[in-house]
Amino acid sequence: MVYFIGAGPGDKELITIKGQKLLSEADCIIYAGSLVNPELLDYAKPICKLHDSAGMTLEEVIDIMQENEKSGLTTARLHTGDPSIYGAVKEQLDILDQKGIKYEVVPGVSSFSGAAASMAVEYTLPGISQTVILTRMEGRTPVPERERISELAKIQASMAIFLSSGMLPELSEKLIEGGYPRDTPAAIVYKATWPDEKIVETTIAELADAGEKNNISRTAIILVGNFLKGEYERSMLYSPDFSHGYRTGNSKGSTSNE
Repeated sequence: MVYFIGAGPGDKELITIKGQKLLSEADCIIYAGSLVNPELLDYAKPICKLHDSAGMTLEEVIDIMQENEKSGLTTARLHTGDPSIYGAVKEQLDILDQKGIKYEVVPGVSSFSGAAASMAVEYTLPGISQTVILTRMEGRTPVPERERISELAKIQASMAIFLSSGMLPELSEKLIEGGYPRDTPAAIVYKATWPDEKIVETTIAELADAGEKNNISRTAIILVGNFLKGEYERSMLYSPDFSHGYRTGNSKGSTSNE
């Protein structure tokens, strides 16, 4: 059996209870050493085999899984954040399906959630934004033309931009080209929830300068949008005048929308 486990954004305590349990029981752990906090390996049992996949190919990873399966061993495949976001998981699952090897995917806390928690911000603020876009800049891995930053920026929603901290000048340019005002708030969150986390608050226009001044060019997520201003409308859900299925509001004219 192979378990694909979301390691969380960095803090070793932000792995799920299920993920920690499976790590502690695994006979073999294959982990992305360039991204996963090595402290998570403290959960492994003493006789567990450890393989850092940073220098491995897909085929080499699968070979280890297949050998473990033949020997009746349990494999934990540890991915940073949540496996469903830029995890290169689907190609592994498809091969395991072809080989008839059973697996289970265990979700994890993504860095976009970790970054928001560290900053104590909310992406979906009433009157500001009710949509969150998770995306990346085009690099060696292309993106569909309709999903380029300049196109997504037209929506003016809250954005969490992965894998793009090494392209901040281009990112700034594309965000402005798409319609964001130059003074739109932005934040560079380096290694969210790790002990050496660093948060740089800036604007879209100053993204490149902020990254250069703070020597950040990798392992960071970029947050963009007016949700970072802290200005918003009060939620109707907790308004004393708002009625829903669990509470009757004070206002005679209130309606139930929940």
